[in-house]
Amino acid sequence: METYIIIVTRTLLYYVLILIIFRLMGKREIGELSILDLVVFIMIGEMAIIGIESPDKPVLETAIPMVLLMFIQITLAIVSLKSKKFRDLVDGKPTVIINKGKIDEDAMRKQRYNFDDLMTQLREKDIRSIADVEFAILESSGSLSVIEKQNNSNGDPIDGDITIPLIVDGSIEEENLRRINKTNLWLRQELKKMGYKDIKKISFCSYENGKFFVDILDEM
Repeated sequence: METYIIIVTRTLLYYVLILIIFRLMGKREIGELSILDLVVFIMIGEMAIIGIESPDKPVLETAIPMVLLMFIQITLAIVSLKSKKFRDLVDGKPTVIINKGKIDEDAMRKQRYNFDDLMTQLREKDIRSIADVEFAILESSGSLSVIEKQNNSNGDPIDGDITIPLIVDGSIEEENLRRINKTNLWLRQELKKMGYKDIKKISFCSYENGKFFVDILDEM
């Protein structure tokens, strides 16, 4: 009987501890978990199970590693916020699967993403035909973001584009510049015309349909 009481007590204790740990690590939807988050969550859950199934094991022997993992995850999350390169390394980058109605098979192969995956995720978003899709972006979380084609009042398709980040956290996204057939020099010249001389002071700069959006880093 005493063993069952210990198991129930430990279950409640670890349940509360896990709630506190996940709350401190920040709010994230399940579909938005990074690989880093997922690994930490799985390890914490496994540790809690081991602690519950081992009544003779001191509670602190399980609780301390769980809390340590929490601090590791928070530290790496802070590093990820400050470093775009580290964020890309851990989380990966979004991949454009369908660009202006054209499927990019090369991008699909690089992501080991097949047509069955594409059709499944399109159906989940109530998209009946690939022909209705203007853009489809495979996010780093594995979810698919879809932008459907739009028509004007005459039924003719409207030529549009997606927001293309050119600067993130003061760093120029060379790959995105190549996507729009522009150069680093072109970007710097365009920004200088608008009064932005220091790239490092720009937190985010995007380009869409020939227009820039620029956000300056907050002063600390």
